[in-house]
Amino acid sequence: MFIGTIFIQVIMPILILVVIGAFLHRKFSFNLRAISNLITYCLMPAAVFINLYETKIDGQVLLEIIGYLVVFSLLLILVTSVLGKLLRLDKGEAAIFKNSISLINSGNYGIPVSQLLFQANPLGISIQIIVMVFQNVLTYTYGLYNLIAATKSGWEIIKSLLKMPVIHAMLLGGLLNGLHVPVPGFLWTPIHHLSDAFLAIALILLGAQLAQIEIRTIVNRTIIVSSMGRLVIGPAVSLLLILLIGLDGVVAQSLFIASSFPTSRNSSGLALEYDVYPDLAAQTVLFSTVLSGITVTLVVYLSSVLFA
Repeated sequence: MFIGTIFIQVIMPILILVVIGAFLHRKFSFNLRAISNLITYCLMPAAVFINLYETKIDGQVLLEIIGYLVVFSLLLILVTSVLGKLLRLDKGEAAIFKNSISLINSGNYGIPVSQLLFQANPLGISIQIIVMVFQNVLTYTYGLYNLIAATKSGWEIIKSLLKMPVIHAMLLGGLLNGLHVPVPGFLWTPIHHLSDAFLAIALILLGAQLAQIEIRTIVNRTIIVSSMGRLVIGPAVSLLLILLIGLDGVVAQSLFIASSFPTSRNSSGLALEYDVYPDLAAQTVLFSTVLSGITVTLVVYLSSVLFA
């Protein structure tokens, strides 16, 4: 698959929906919290349930994926700690910098890309769902710790994670799949319709969220280095780890692509909520998302050459 073809068939549809979301929000001023709740409590759980219910994941493969994700995240945390010291950032800037590289937009960006890439192979989408759940756990543990180390107890963080509908959908989909329990048609049809709606609505919301970000100064070394860390260093670390572990096929391809997505929107949301350089965090999300159109295309191409 040529690079131009990948960009047109995979990245261009993503960017078009993001631009539509930004334009519509500028014109109509959406209630973003309401749309976000619709995705979080309805559309995303449906998409997660459908994909995990339809996919067969070998237990050994699942352990390999989780092992990879743990080591990959630890390596990124180590890299960001070293880079943060070299850049001589203060504590607040260092927290934003670390989160911007370690926390990946695996939901609103990652799953739609995977749905387009792996239409004929549900395993690829299911792996991205596992990555998304892992990233959510990382966000509300490590990411939160970076910003508010002593203000939330471990139990409060665990409770907030257990309340996430996507966790329930993942467990239910996996359980029914493992037990080979059929889902009645009158339930399957509406769940499938909700799942189909996820891709477009999630990307429109992402565009609307990006439209709110004020562009003050993108020519900022912290923003540039953190974006390069997320979009270049992240995939490089992932590729080395995949080759070292010996992963191949769809598993390797999906994990490599998952490492290339831009900075998580949640990193900006947490920074705003706890008032830790919120403008820096938001502009990093915007900058990395814009650049990802180029870098994700290249990673998808490399994955098809190396692992397809």
